[in-house]
Amino acid sequence: MSYPDFVKIVEVGARDGLQNEPGIVPTETKVMLIEKLADCGLQMIEAAAFVSAKWVPQMADASEVFAAIHRKPGVVYSALTPNLKGLEAALAAGVGEVAVFAAASESFSQKNINCSIEESFERFKPVCKAAGEAGVQVRGYVSCVLDCPYEGAIDPAVVADVSLRLVEAGCYEVSLGDTIGRGTPGRAMALVERVGRDISVDRIAVHFHDTYGQALANIHAVLQLGVATVDSSVAGLGGCPYAKGASGNVATEDVLYMLTGLGIRTDVDMAGLMEASTFICSKLNRKPASKVAQALSGSLA
Repeated sequence: MSYPDFVKIVEVGARDGLQNEPGIVPTETKVMLIEKLADCGLQMIEAAAFVSAKWVPQMADASEVFAAIHRKPGVVYSALTPNLKGLEAALAAGVGEVAVFAAASESFSQKNINCSIEESFERFKPVCKAAGEAGVQVRGYVSCVLDCPYEGAIDPAVVADVSLRLVEAGCYEVSLGDTIGRGTPGRAMALVERVGRDISVDRIAVHFHDTYGQALANIHAVLQLGVATVDSSVAGLGGCPYAKGASGNVATEDVLYMLTGLGIRTDVDMAGLMEASTFICSKLNRKPASKVAQALSGSLA
């Protein structure tokens, strides 16, 4: 088997992991989490979302979070910006990178952002253009790349088309999201192979949820195809409010443990990552979803 020498871990816990928490997480807690994540060696941290506070109240303090972070050299602090208003606020806050999102399912697009796939492109094309003019890179997300809670299995050709359009709009990378976590290794490989016909594999990232316990297996499978960017969330935080029963993103600790075991370099320190995991779980009053965190805490003894 052939694996990448280095895998970039994109940490999404501070945004994707926290955005659906029922109780508002204090700004200072978010800032401390982000700084601990940077201290352990993570170089890509999605820190917030510049979205409507009405729809995502947890992200209402995005500007305050960015203002308070002590930014570490070499670390990119990114934010989700679904429209021009969000981009303007993000640029004013000094974000290092922004992200836009689309879906491979019409039904999910309507439920999630209240517009069709085509309409979503009309919304974020100006975002990509304006970000590019400001010298800020844009990352693209695609939701429901394998299955949709409303439509079932998704045609890989549709995912490839949406991914290509994101790249053509100006996204340097496309993160393929298994939003409800039904994917299995064979299907994940088939998807990456199909998308890889339209955009180069070095532009593909993967974003697996662990609903059925398949996330690590899926990541392992696509690493063999050359995928070298993996999204994950500290302590396995997160979930999808539009997908009933969908558990959180794969835990960063578990991804790091597997990659280290495969001899793949990440430049992330497990001890520091565990400190960040323990910190946020204590603040949320919950146990981490990460198997590694559970094992190292002695809870499996």
